Amino acid sequence: MTPLAHTPAVAAPAGPGPLASFLRFAVLGGGVGVLSSLAVPLLAATMPWAAANAVVTAASTLLCTELHARFTFAQGRGAGWREHWQSAGSATAAYLATSVAVWVLHLLQPSPGLLTEQIVYLGASGLAGTGRFLVLRCCVFAVRRGRAARPLVRQNTVGVPALATAA
Repeated sequence: MTPLAHTPAVAAPAGPGPLASFLRFAVLGGGVGVLSSLAVPLLAATMPWAAANAVVTAASTLLCTELHARFTFAQGRGAGWREHWQSAGSATAAYLATSVAVWVLHLLQPSPGLLTEQIVYLGASGLAGTGRFLVLRCCVFAVRRGRAARPLVRQNTVGVPALATAA
């Protein structure tokens, strides 16, 4: 008997695993977050802190959504409108978390130093970022069921025919 040359196509893995994604998320999102934490107090010198935080959050969300689509979750393309809107929802929650944290700081200490404010902002941002990672990985950039993330790849394997038994 001749070996069978036909085998079903096998889907390629759907992107980086959770640990690799989280590390990419932390580096890219954390880097933009640190830059944002420097931009907020600079803008807050010319406008209310909450408004400065909103402007910086909007700009950094657009940038991070593109970076996460291309690198963190390896979509192989930029983010579409759907991803931007869903990411904006999770960024709104992060904005509220950082704003409330700094607001509470100002209630407890009416004129905190810049370093204290940065520690509180970055701490709240880190916690909110962990939540954002879960939302982005599980909902926004998740591979949809029934669709492969990448084209199917045929593996070069040879099937072995079953032996027929005489009855």
